[in-house]
Amino acid sequence: MIRHDYSRVEPKRRANIDARKKQFAKAEFAQQHYDHRLNFYTLPPTAEITLEEFETWAINRLKVLSELEACSFRNRSPEETAEYMATILNKYLPLRSNSSRGANLQEERKRDHYSHFILRLAFSSTEELRKRFSHLETVLFRLRFREDDPRERQAFVKSLDIEWEEVSDDEKRSLHSQLLAAIGSKKDDPQDWFKVDWDRVPELVAQRKVLLKNGTAYVPAREQTSIVVADFTKRLDQALQLTSRALPRLDEDDRLSPILSHLSQSFTTPEASYSSSDASVSGLSAITAPTIDSLVQNFPLCMQNLHLTLRANSHLKHYARLQYTLFLKGIGLSLEECIIFWRQSFKLVTDEKFTKEYKYNIRHAYGDVGGDANRRGRGYTPYSCQKLLTEALPGPGQAHGCPYRTFSPDNLIGLLNRVGVKEKEVLKGVREDVGRQRYHVACNRVFEHVHGGEIKKVKEEGTWGAAELDTIVHPNTYFKRSWLLKHLGEGNAGIVGGGGKMEE
Repeated sequence: MIRHDYSRVEPKRRANIDARKKQFAKAEFAQQHYDHRLNFYTLPPTAEITLEEFETWAINRLKVLSELEACSFRNRSPEETAEYMATILNKYLPLRSNSSRGANLQEERKRDHYSHFILRLAFSSTEELRKRFSHLETVLFRLRFREDDPRERQAFVKSLDIEWEEVSDDEKRSLHSQLLAAIGSKKDDPQDWFKVDWDRVPELVAQRKVLLKNGTAYVPAREQTSIVVADFTKRLDQALQLTSRALPRLDEDDRLSPILSHLSQSFTTPEASYSSSDASVSGLSAITAPTIDSLVQNFPLCMQNLHLTLRANSHLKHYARLQYTLFLKGIGLSLEECIIFWRQSFKLVTDEKFTKEYKYNIRHAYGDVGGDANRRGRGYTPYSCQKLLTEALPGPGQAHGCPYRTFSPDNLIGLLNRVGVKEKEVLKGVREDVGRQRYHVACNRVFEHVHGGEIKKVKEEGTWGAAELDTIVHPNTYFKRSWLLKHLGEGNAGIVGGGGKMEE
């Protein structure tokens, strides 16, 4: 993907090279042809792509892997995961079979190929990142393998040259009863069997789905998936180790290093951009300063915490004010109403002090002041979950950031209880998520608990699909989705009478 100069060979030496042994007998940066939908990613891509494609393809794949990880942490079954991921994959990483006869098959497979290797570079730096990447890529491969066209899948398997030995008819007869016992069957089963070393199918060994004999696992053909998937994981783990050794060479490339660093940061939680359309909520009338209290029940925990702290102290420090101001701006609060909101909230300060120390910062956040660049950009955009999770932790007296990351487990549970989340199983799941540093998963777990009835309804009615219910990675997305779910069927009911204030 990065062009190097291989042409510096002396003419005399070049003339004496045997044509049959030329390393680059074919086009050096030729486009690869993809015969199969599935890929073991054995050969790295060599054709050139733009930096924009480099980053965009990687971000799309990262979104898919993050959703797969979220499915795992939410204990979704393989069937539920496949159903949920269908829309996500079609949107971010489509990969159709040959039988679909689509016009863009080669382009889809190219993007899949390149995005895998780009993320392989981004996540090879540490053991933890390598393990997570390997696990999620394995989950993605298994999902695609099971969903693939049966004939194309078998053609792909044959192309792999996987080391396994087919059990002969004589051996099947000699082990007849033991093989039947291994698959829990009392009747003759005509299927084929394969022999592999037992450590290549640990999943099947753990589930007692194979016959073990002298360190060899006898695997029925119907469990072929496990052999292929195990081989995929083994090869990927080895490749990641090799990639990690090559990473120092990339430090000199100031084009790729920032992108790879950003991608590895995004593995904490995916980046999410804010769109002005997020402030437009169907049925929600114009938001004013007095109506904020009635909307807090639809806020994510980070903003609920800021609101509670503001109401308790009549004050927030700078970073908390900025975080909350941008969120309120993002849900549609105008600059004029935002100034009124903060002036009423800071009731212990004089008008003079408020104007001198606080009002300018509010106007600056909205792009009303602060220079041409700031005004052209209309101020700052609301913070995403990624920004809240990757910035420095708050100091004493500060309340900004993500509570799932900044609070101790006991204080976090106390805050959740205070906002009405008291179900023991949910709180137990939150503790586990936070312990694994999957903070955005904990937040989504709470969202799904609070809106469980509404989510079930829109799924049953088919009015919302996976794309509308994908993992939330932005506080403003949380608010918009929460409000819409809590006001299903109300049309343009607005916010008047839309739920009481939070407990203070």
